[in-house]
Amino acid sequence: MRIVIAEDSVVIREGMARLLHHHGHTVVAETGDGESLRAAVASHRPEVAIIDVRMPPHHTDEGLRAAIALRRDHPDVGILLFSQYIETRYAAELLAGRSGGVGYLLKDRVSAVEDFLDALERISAGGTALDPEVVTQLMRAGRRTDPIDALTAREREVLALMAEGRSNTAIARSLHIGDRAVEKHISGIFTKLGLPMSQDAHRRVLAVLRHLDQANG
Repeated sequence: MRIVIAEDSVVIREGMARLLHHHGHTVVAETGDGESLRAAVASHRPEVAIIDVRMPPHHTDEGLRAAIALRRDHPDVGILLFSQYIETRYAAELLAGRSGGVGYLLKDRVSAVEDFLDALERISAGGTALDPEVVTQLMRAGRRTDPIDALTAREREVLALMAEGRSNTAIARSLHIGDRAVEKHISGIFTKLGLPMSQDAHRRVLAVLRHLDQANG
């Protein structure tokens, strides 16, 4: 896989590049700001860009806004936001823009290298990789009343696995319940959120995010 890394911390950037090289991927460019990122993607046309949310000059949401521009100008390039922070202002716009090829993971919640690499593979293949906490924060930002409060504990667990792009079968296996039970919980989630049902795992999550994008608009 051909990858561009946009991360202003040299230590993190070079460490990530070595990790990816070790696992057979090619880092075609490393950048430390949004403008350099856009130039690198235009020049190298990677399969995935890994982007920190906060980068120079102001360390607020420069990376996120650069990701939105890349999504518009290079829709075939997968986007993985990899950050310590959840920025809700533009995140729904990025995640809901089109189906698949997008992810948002939190650095301190990725506990295994295999999970990070698996997320990259899914994004490259057109899937999603969303930390459940990102989905939760977007929901809270997009509604005056928190829709999470309407979900049962089990529905929240199912939603968390949906956010990772898991299929019904994978959710059932993870929670040690039957497929029919998963379907029932997903139906309950979508009913409470006022959303149409979909059987495609990542499209289900993107439907939630599109709804939030409209609420934020």
